[in-house]
Amino acid sequence: MVNLKTFFVCLHLLVLIQWVKAIENGTQSKGFLKQLDSSTWIFGNDIWNLTQGRQYATKLWYKEKDLVGKAVGHYVSYNGAQSDLNWTSAAIVDSGSDFVNIRFTAKEGDFHWVIYDGLAGAYQYFVNHALPTLGEFRTLWRLDNETFPNGRTSVRDGQLPPLSSYVASTKVQDETWETANGTFLTKYDWSNFVRDTDFYGVYGDEVGSWYIPGGKDYYNGNHLKQELMIHRESQTGDAVQLNMIHGTHYQASSSDTFGANKTWGPWLWYLNNGSKADAALRVQQEVRAWPYSWFKDASYQSRGSVRGRLVLSDGRPAAGATVFLGDNHPNTTALDQGRGYYYTTYADEIGAFRIDDVRTGSYGLQAWSNGGSIADVSTSLLRNDVVVSRSAVTNLQTLRWNVTSEDNTIFRVGAFDRKTTGFALSGPTPFEHGRIAKCPANLTFVVGRSETGHWCFGQEALGTWTIIFSTNSSSTSTSASASTSTSPSTSNFTTTRAAKLLISLAGFASGSSADILLNSHKIGNITSGSALLPSSQDTYRGATRAGEWHLLEFGVEGDLLRGGGEENRLDFRVTKSTLWRGWLWDAVKLEWV
Repeated sequence: MVNLKTFFVCLHLLVLIQWVKAIENGTQSKGFLKQLDSSTWIFGNDIWNLTQGRQYATKLWYKEKDLVGKAVGHYVSYNGAQSDLNWTSAAIVDSGSDFVNIRFTAKEGDFHWVIYDGLAGAYQYFVNHALPTLGEFRTLWRLDNETFPNGRTSVRDGQLPPLSSYVASTKVQDETWETANGTFLTKYDWSNFVRDTDFYGVYGDEVGSWYIPGGKDYYNGNHLKQELMIHRESQTGDAVQLNMIHGTHYQASSSDTFGANKTWGPWLWYLNNGSKADAALRVQQEVRAWPYSWFKDASYQSRGSVRGRLVLSDGRPAAGATVFLGDNHPNTTALDQGRGYYYTTYADEIGAFRIDDVRTGSYGLQAWSNGGSIADVSTSLLRNDVVVSRSAVTNLQTLRWNVTSEDNTIFRVGAFDRKTTGFALSGPTPFEHGRIAKCPANLTFVVGRSETGHWCFGQEALGTWTIIFSTNSSSTSTSASASTSTSPSTSNFTTTRAAKLLISLAGFASGSSADILLNSHKIGNITSGSALLPSSQDTYRGATRAGEWHLLEFGVEGDLLRGGGEENRLDFRVTKSTLWRGWLWDAVKLEWV
């Protein structure tokens, strides 16, 4: 009796022989789809072909080799691995002289493979019909671990840890292992900022599999959206190439409901001989071609542009400002937006910006500081009802951005840019498990003497970080309460002016808490479980540059500050600590009100 595996191999070869004959006879294009039974299809072109089952696509033949091997293959799923899509039918829904568009249908929606003659790979996109409210939605490859020993993102390139390394190590948390020499293996080291991505994938000496997003408007989130890109599957050793088209890995939440026909993509899945230089050249080609003229979807092709100029209320141009075009009248943060389409850019040196190829519709435009000459700006700008029309430029003219006067600043540590820029240990790479534990438990920063790099990027250990400063205020008075203060430096002078403490956190992972004390008087806290601080699992997953941004404000009564040039002390005293869980610093600012 012929076993089932042998039967399907023979059937596969028969289909391919018939397809080759059809091409030779000029009766069929090089792209093809053949159905073997009610739940098995073969498709591809003259360079590669793939066997698709009800759930997984396996047997990826390229350069006379199966690139999947014993791995899982290709699939589409939402909310992690809980819900893999099951394909009920497949059909060629469009074709031309040099391409076929193959649609696989599931109850949740349609996944398309657009296959051109001579292309090693395919353009892919998904059209929603009935996806539930979700956080994670992804497509991915799980490929042969020997064929693909290496991985590459825009910030990391090298060998993926072999499966044997995990076996010899101790698991310490979610997908994280400690090796015998005290270093860590974690899949989260292979994350990246989504909108900074050029191309990413897995590769070896003979073959590479890459994802190339020509455009990025279908991704959720803003400039600081980070996602896991690739990793070694710790249970099987599969080389994993993720395509998180709606992700939540470094966010507090991003749960969205999508309208009918909401489309993700197209992006290019690209095969080559493992050359990163070739993939980089292909990126240039895809970026020039986006939005793709071949994608015959009316809403996709209906696009316009937005331009304007940002000027601060104190007269300065908002040079280098971050500009985000997202949900109109938003009820979530820019990072957490995900039901629509999103566009990002930065203003130039005079505050001018332009965003081209925006899908028509109504948007909310936001802007905030990206450091530089406007590093002191803690406020942000929101302009709703930005209407983008087909083939038109929406000119917003000059947008006035209200800011507080720099004259009111008592001190500032760090630049307002929603990142840990300039702080110790924030680089060189933006991901490393456990790096936050290298920051000191106790730290003293003296305003006017200490450099920005003296402040560490994150805090989680039991101890106290202190900022020493003076107000140099002329508004002082004798105060009995000040003379009895328990602060190490006492004075008979306190200010009569109220102030405001701004704490900008670039990220927060619950598990550690701190009291905030001014001259030994508690004025606030950074607390797990606070409604203002939902956990975003950023420090927990090795983020060192950014996570979910939070701006906290605390009022300071005038009699708490010492004037007359006397020393003041601001303490961040950690009262509860959980290893690798804490907060990322963006900036600390004290200002008069």
